[in-house]
Amino acid sequence: MAELVHKRGKRRDDNGLGGAVDFLLANARLVLGVGGAAVLAIATLAVKRLIDRATSLPDEDDSKAEQKSIEESWQDLTLIKAASKPPKRQSRADLSESLLSSSATLPAPAAEPRGHPTSPETPQVESRTLLCLTFQEKLLSYYRNRVTIPETEVVLGVQLAKDICTELQSFLQSKYPELPFGPMSLGGSLCDDLQVVAADHICFMLPLVFETTLWSLIPGEDTVVKNPRFWMIRRTDMEYFPRGSSPWDRFIVGRYLSSNALSEALHKILVACTNWPAIGSLLECIIRPGVASEELKLEVTHQQTQLNITLCPVTEAGDKVLLAQPPKGLVENLWRQCFYRAEVAKLKELDAGDSGARQCCLKILKGVCKNHPVLSRLTGSHLTHVLLHLSETESDWAEEALAARFQQVIEELVGYLEKGVLPCYFSSKINLFCELGEEEIDEMGYILYSAVAEPGLLLQECAYK
Repeated sequence: MAELVHKRGKRRDDNGLGGAVDFLLANARLVLGVGGAAVLAIATLAVKRLIDRATSLPDEDDSKAEQKSIEESWQDLTLIKAASKPPKRQSRADLSESLLSSSATLPAPAAEPRGHPTSPETPQVESRTLLCLTFQEKLLSYYRNRVTIPETEVVLGVQLAKDICTELQSFLQSKYPELPFGPMSLGGSLCDDLQVVAADHICFMLPLVFETTLWSLIPGEDTVVKNPRFWMIRRTDMEYFPRGSSPWDRFIVGRYLSSNALSEALHKILVACTNWPAIGSLLECIIRPGVASEELKLEVTHQQTQLNITLCPVTEAGDKVLLAQPPKGLVENLWRQCFYRAEVAKLKELDAGDSGARQCCLKILKGVCKNHPVLSRLTGSHLTHVLLHLSETESDWAEEALAARFQQVIEELVGYLEKGVLPCYFSSKINLFCELGEEEIDEMGYILYSAVAEPGLLLQECAYK
C-alpha cells in the first residue's frame, strides 16, 4: 500500500514537471520563434525522458525494462542529434503565419519576476517582432543605434574645434605675418551632419592667398604624371618678377610650388613652435601634435571627448579647390583636387528636391565601412559619388525605398570595383580608385560581392566590432 502511494505521488510530481515543461515550450515560441522553439522542444523532450527513467521504478520485469531502456536511449540520441542541427530557414510569411496561429492557444502569462517589471504599454509580443525585422527595419535600427551621433557630442566637438582654430589662427598671424594665410575655417563631415559613429574628426581649412599674376594652375593631364586628379601650381614671369617677389617663393621646387615643402614647414610650426600646453590649459584640454612628418594632425582630449584635427592647406581658383595632399610615392609638387564641397552641396540639393534618404543611406554605408577592417579603405567621397551616379538613373529615394537603394549601391560598388574604376561625378576623366592597390580592390570586391545576395550580413559583421 505504501509503495502504491509512493508511485501515485511520484506520478503527480511527474505530471507537475511535465506541465512546467509544456508551459515553458509554449512560451518559448514567443521568445525564440517557431524554429528556435522547435529545437528547444526536441532537446527538452530528450532530457525529460532521461529524467523520467532515472526517477521512476520499473513496473515490468528486469529484462523488458532493460530492452525498453536501450530502445529509448537510441531514440533520445536521435532526438539530441536532431536538436543540434540548425532549423530550416523559413520565410517571413511562414513565420508570421506560425506566430499568429500559436498566439491563439498561448496559456496565461506567468507572474512577472521581481526586478524586471513589464509595463502594460509594452506587451511581451513585441519581443517577437525583433526576430522578424525586415531589412528596411534593420537598416533604420542600425542608423539610429550605431550610426547617429548624439547632438550634444556634435556640439561639444565643433565648439572645441572652433576654440582651437581661433588660437592657431592668432598664433600664425603673430608669428608668421609675412605668410598671407586667409581666415581659417572648419571643414569636414562633422560640420555637415554627415559624420558617423563618433564625433572624433574635423578639418581646419587653411587658405593660401596667391598673387594671381605670379601663379598659374597646371591641369593634371598636362603634368608629368598625367593624372587629371592632381594639379600643379607654377610660378610665372620670373624674368620680370624674380624669386622673392612672392612670400610663397620659399616653397618653390623647380619653379613649382611644392605641396610637400609647405607641409613640412607647417609640420615644424605645429610640433616645435606652437605652445600647445598653454593653449590646452586655456581651453581645459590636452593637445598633442602628430609626430609623423607627412601628417598635419592634432590629437585633442577633453574630458571624455577624443578629437582628431587635420590641418588642410588649400587654395582656390574659380571652381577648383586644391589641397596640399600629394599621392604617396609620386612627384611632391602635386596638389589634389578636392570635390568635397561640391559633393555635399549636390547631395543635399537632391534630398531637398524629393525629400530623399540619400544622406541617410550614405551615413549607413559610412558606418559599415568605418567598422570593417577591409572596407575601411572606401572613403565617404567614394560612397558619395556612387550615390550621385545612382541618382542619375534611380529617382525613388523615399525612406520607404531605403533597403532597395542600399542594395543597389552595394551592387554598383561591386561593378566599379570589378572594373577598378570609379568615375568622378563632376569629371568623368578622373578615376577615384586610382590610389587603391589591386589587392585592396580585390579584397573589397570579394566582401561586397558576398553581401549582394544578403546585404544584412554587413550589418551583422559590424555589430560585433
